[in-house]
Amino acid sequence: MTEATSSARTIKETIGRYGVWSAGLRSEDPARRGDIAEAAAELEQLGYGAAWLGSNSAARHAVPLLEATSRFVVGTSIQSIWQYEADASAAGFAEVESAHPGRFLLGLGVSHAKLAEQYRRPYSALVTYLNALDAVGVPAGRRVLAALGPKTLELSRERAAGAIPYLVTPEHTSQARELLGEGPLLAPEFAVVPETDPSRARALARAHLERYLSLPNYTGNFLRLGFTEDDLAGGGSDRLVDTLYAWGDEDRIRDRVDAFHQAGADHVAIQVVDGGSGDDLPREAWRRLAAVLV
Repeated sequence: MTEATSSARTIKETIGRYGVWSAGLRSEDPARRGDIAEAAAELEQLGYGAAWLGSNSAARHAVPLLEATSRFVVGTSIQSIWQYEADASAAGFAEVESAHPGRFLLGLGVSHAKLAEQYRRPYSALVTYLNALDAVGVPAGRRVLAALGPKTLELSRERAAGAIPYLVTPEHTSQARELLGEGPLLAPEFAVVPETDPSRARALARAHLERYLSLPNYTGNFLRLGFTEDDLAGGGSDRLVDTLYAWGDEDRIRDRVDAFHQAGADHVAIQVVDGGSGDDLPREAWRRLAAVLV
């Protein structure tokens, strides 16, 4: 058993089956630190095992959550390799690891050409980045990759503790599990719209999906999964929206989340999509979902 595989097993046991994905839990504003800490403490109490920090987060953004909890794991989802040099990432990891051993995961990804001016040969750049982290002692077993395609999923298996795919389907999870094998962590993000009215739910989902339909990394993955160009047009077909987002009553939402576990996910990171801003902390929705899932 490799060090990364052993670490992945420990991570799975620690984070359990459910976590939350939230851009609102990542902030540079000191005035929000108290709200974030309070929310993290409640998430731990509700039984969630991890928080995944959206919006190109870094190790320092995990600190308020880790300080407010005792067992909770916090991961970046994701930290862009273009925005943070490997040495800086390693230094941030070491500082957080020293203060909160075993409770921080460095989630890394290549972002998108539209969002990173220096975007070139992303797979090769990611390999080079991992080599640099190896050289300064960041353990492979404490980093995870935002992998969509087969090559990056294989890299997640060989050079990390596993994969944290974003905006995917149970079918993608099944394919990812086959590529990863049983050992590595597989923790997809999945968006939940707390709305039972189909028209309202789909409108909220489409508003959230809009920016992703302009990013080829995602649209290419949708096409690999069997969707068509028609599914990507007009804000996304009902078929696409209903596959990528869970909405409806509690039983339907639970069944949709369970489908990821049945497909091979170890952990599902739930993102609440309710029309709020990226800084919102949807605590009431997290409570309701905990009652249904956790």
